[in-house]
Amino acid sequence: MGLVLFPGDGDLSSADMSWSYSGFAAFRQRLAQAEGLVLSEMWGFGGERPWREVSTTLEPLLDHPDDGGDDLSPADCAVILPRLEAITDQWEREGDDRLLRQDIEDARQLAGVLRLCVEKDVPLLFL
Repeated sequence: MGLVLFPGDGDLSSADMSWSYSGFAAFRQRLAQAEGLVLSEMWGFGGERPWREVSTTLEPLLDHPDDGGDDLSPADCAVILPRLEAITDQWEREGDDRLLRQDIEDARQLAGVLRLCVEKDVPLLFL
């Protein structure tokens, strides 16, 4: 079992992004770390720190439940996309370990899905 993020455009041939639940958790931990956050300290991830105390454009993605939850709106996708791309570019310059390379590849693929959501003005769905 895993998680799939895809544009809510009804087109089954649209790009999507899939992870195992543990893979998605690790990806979000790395994204949070890039934003100076420790995900395990945040509400919803075992911690007590409320999300309203942090400022990151990635919050809609980081604070989204794995299962269920609301779709991310095209506006959310538009806000997330530039920061995700900037972090990915930063990771490209940082190193070349296998796990980082996988996160870079995943981030690039997710950016493509977010871009589709913005271009088609459709939400990002989690399944």
